[in-house]
Amino acid sequence: MGSYVHTVGQMLYRFDSLKQLLAKASPARSGDYLAGLAASNDGERVAAQMALANLPLTEFLNQALIPYEEDEITRLIIDTHDAKAFAAISHLTVGGLRDWLLGEDATEDSLRALAPGLTPEMAAAVSKIMRVQDLVLVAQKIRVVTQFRGTMGLRGRLSTRLQPNHPTDEPAGIAASILDGLLYGNGDAMIGINPATDSTASICALLEMLDAIIQRYDIPTQACVLTHVTTSIKAINRGVPLDLVFQSIAGTEAANAGFGINLNVLQEGYEAGLSLKRGSLGQNLMYFETGQGSALSANAHHGVDQQTCETRAYAVARHFKPFLVNTVVGFIGPEYLYNGKQIIRAGLEDHFCGKLLGVPMGCDICYTNHAEADQDDMDTLLTLLGVAGINFIMGIPGSDDIMLNYQTTSFHDALYARQTLGLKPAPEFEAWLQRTGIFTQTDGRIRFGDNLPPAFRQALAQLA
Repeated sequence: MGSYVHTVGQMLYRFDSLKQLLAKASPARSGDYLAGLAASNDGERVAAQMALANLPLTEFLNQALIPYEEDEITRLIIDTHDAKAFAAISHLTVGGLRDWLLGEDATEDSLRALAPGLTPEMAAAVSKIMRVQDLVLVAQKIRVVTQFRGTMGLRGRLSTRLQPNHPTDEPAGIAASILDGLLYGNGDAMIGINPATDSTASICALLEMLDAIIQRYDIPTQACVLTHVTTSIKAINRGVPLDLVFQSIAGTEAANAGFGINLNVLQEGYEAGLSLKRGSLGQNLMYFETGQGSALSANAHHGVDQQTCETRAYAVARHFKPFLVNTVVGFIGPEYLYNGKQIIRAGLEDHFCGKLLGVPMGCDICYTNHAEADQDDMDTLLTLLGVAGINFIMGIPGSDDIMLNYQTTSFHDALYARQTLGLKPAPEFEAWLQRTGIFTQTDGRIRFGDNLPPAFRQALAQLA
């Protein structure tokens, strides 16, 4: 591998490899400092960004950050690259790609056609030389639409995952949170539970409970219990009603091994989910979660900066045609994203890179209690992602997940974003909200309905 040099003033900066150039060009974040990869000062960072801007995109096809022979994610990226789609921009540098993305030729249709021709490393590289407004502007051009029982990702729509977690998986507590969320118009992306225990029997019981609620109230949504993919396969083999197959994923083979998975295991889960044919509108049925710092936390980053590792995870997601992908942006902790500023930047990077690669991105706009962040930071990121066209966010009672012990977005936050930005739920779910009387629409604005359906009144009385 060759070196890359750039002069700033009287200073000559040299970067010994492509992975070092990418790492030094990254906006400052605690995880890269922890890994010893970050730029030593702002001058070095600017020099790396300028050198990166001048780099031809073809360089990423000639050099693998992690050797092809050592990493199945590298092999996936290279073997599935669409040279025909790439041809339209093959003459550009990273800086030239930024200019093209910001220009009028980068339309919704042209960006959709380009996605298979971009590698994750190209997406990560261009994001590193973009301002916040650049990330928002380009991302809002892109729409990645998926379907199961509802349609996600349409322009003018913002969906939510209703997350009714409970520290003991107690059915009444979960049901109360579900009912509360539905009454605030949450849950069109899915009703998804992080289980307190990963026993197969408990997972099956939760899946059966969610299916019963969806069937009883005829809700056009999908359920998910966020268990390991192999447990989902066991549940499917038992005949349990399972909609979405979940798995946490990362951007290197070694990091995924830490999750107990590889591409073959994910393929087995994908095929098991397809065999049920539970989607009424489509069969996008995988649900993936990612997060900057996951590869570093497993000591499986191969010297690659955390944001580029994160973007490589989207190649894994893209391969399985997912219904939803969620960057849990501040969940891993301040060791990787120290404060609100770093969390905001990372969330916008993840959304931009995922959408650019053709992935249906959502975001858990969140932070841990020991991070230098607060709800004002989350409001800022929520608003920016709403403008940028995020597919979905989280909806949790009071923003406080009492099982996972972290802070995220509430049922009310979704109302704020929808009302402020003029966004609506998924069309099938919106029709259900109006049909049940939960929402009414007058003068083009959605309001809470005055009359709840009898079944909901009965459920409220039982939970009181």
